Amino acid sequence: MTPASSPFEIPATLPGVVALQPLSTVPAVSTRLPYLVAVVLLGIGLVVLIDDDSLVKKVVGLNLFQTGIFLFLVTAAVRDGGRSPNLAGPGPYVDPVPQVLVLTAIVVGVAVTAVALALVVRIYRTYGSLREDVIREAMDR
Repeated sequence: MTPASSPFEIPATLPGVVALQPLSTVPAVSTRLPYLVAVVLLGIGLVVLIDDDSLVKKVVGLNLFQTGIFLFLVTAAVRDGGRSPNLAGPGPYVDPVPQVLVLTAIVVGVAVTAVALALVVRIYRTYGSLREDVIREAMDR
């Protein structure tokens, strides 16, 4: 058994000691990472939508929420060794329907964002603020 190079290092030759692997080589994390990112995006978007009073931040939260859904759908459609169905040859094929749905949803999301930001500009011109509580008070008067 070789001595450790520092007093805090555990030699890898001890029975039962497993050497640490980089995060990218751990299969459970590398295959689930897009799902984790999608859940984080969904969570951040939802918290911003619910908790923030600024209308512009609510639009940004909506976009983060949409991006999390897009990432989830595209990740769910990934298949190891999958090929495009329009290419000749055997093998597992990737389902193109989720990709088409996400592409359509991106176009719709851009349109919704444009309309939402146009409404935010109109609200700002009318009420002079982008904070939800100030706008509610101005509407009650």
